[in-house]
Amino acid sequence: MFSRTVALVLLLAMTLAAQSTFTVHVKLVRLLVSVKNQAGDLVGSLERNEFNVYDCGVKQEVAVFEHQTTMPLSVAVLVDASGSTLKDIRYETTSIGKFFKALLREGNAGDMAALYSFNYDVTRMRVFTRSLNQLVDQLGRIKPTAGTSLYDAVHFAGHDLQGREGRHVMVIVSDGGDTTSHYKYHDALEAAQKADAVIYPIIVVPIESDAGRNIGGEHTLMQFASNTGGRVFYPSDAAGLDKAFGEILLDLRTQYMIGYYPKDQPKDAPRFHPVKVELKRGDLRASTRSGYYGDVVP
Repeated sequence: MFSRTVALVLLLAMTLAAQSTFTVHVKLVRLLVSVKNQAGDLVGSLERNEFNVYDCGVKQEVAVFEHQTTMPLSVAVLVDASGSTLKDIRYETTSIGKFFKALLREGNAGDMAALYSFNYDVTRMRVFTRSLNQLVDQLGRIKPTAGTSLYDAVHFAGHDLQGREGRHVMVIVSDGGDTTSHYKYHDALEAAQKADAVIYPIIVVPIESDAGRNIGGEHTLMQFASNTGGRVFYPSDAAGLDKAFGEILLDLRTQYMIGYYPKDQPKDAPRFHPVKVELKRGDLRASTRSGYYGDVVP
């Protein structure tokens, strides 16, 4: 009798173990989406049924939808402190200080910012905080010198953003070009995409003529924006820089948050899942990240 009882208990345990082995949970994919009309104005009044979402070409069912999402923001500001930025650094840091003030005093009580500078090395000047005084104090300590480790800065900021609550954003203030990074462009982009970060490059061009510009570096910054659902700004002076930061804040206050659980994925789905958001109205355009890394969460 005892042996039969033990055998039944063992059989039940093995059955439960087998069932738990094959239980998986598909993660919620979150997309931050900005919508504009043909005049370039932000549109924040659309409803869930006006969006179509595709993952690996397969239409998905929207499970979560928020207008003008108030999810807290984690904003990493990356400041190019290479030698070529010396003449512009004062008005750049002044404008960034105004941005920090507007971000932390006018938004969600959970919004936070972090500050990084990069030249031949990357310096995490202030981790995520709501202390405006600490951020502004660190802005004054940025000293331009040789080298531009842009990719390293994006890579490190991406890793710092991973796992943080809410929405993740990088703002990069740079004149373009990478000269001293250990990591490559694709390493940096992967870190940003794994962090679900939207990248907004602000390209401050030191010389107007093409001969003095790093066109390849500017194109790289454009690609960061395109692949993460952000956009690029080209301010020509301090007022233009203030305007760029103001438009970024408006973007962040007018975003939609769309979430779905991936289904009906092809067996040969790539590691990086391409995502597309379409609108039923032909006069509107949606911007979001190009995709995500689709590891299944056990």
